[in-house]
Amino acid sequence: MFDKPFAPTTLHEFLQEHHEPLQNAALLLGGRPWLRRMQRILDDFAMKSIASHRTRDELVKLHGLLTLEYIHDFDTPEAVYFADLDPHDSIVEEICLLADELSAALVSVGIDMPDPLDFADDEAIWGYA
Repeated sequence: MFDKPFAPTTLHEFLQEHHEPLQNAALLLGGRPWLRRMQRILDDFAMKSIASHRTRDELVKLHGLLTLEYIHDFDTPEAVYFADLDPHDSIVEEICLLADELSAALVSVGIDMPDPLDFADDEAIWGYA
């Protein structure tokens, strides 16, 4: 996927290794608009050794999608997509792992992550404690 004359970063390697699951997760959690955003991120990384500010912002927003940051406003498409998920589906665990690995890859290249949300009330989100 990244066939360029520069040394790939940890983030490049993560995106190359997980490009398909990331696109699937973006589609599942945010629909076609998020899938297109994910594809733009991949295109940007395929051409550059360092992400632009826009791409960095998009990666942080993607992390927010994967960590369900946008589901609390019930009028958003993300909340609707989330409502269709079965919390017992194995894809939920896979998305959580992708989010953790994306976070580590972002930090490894110096992209500051916002403070994580307080998920003390997981029961309100998933219906169990």
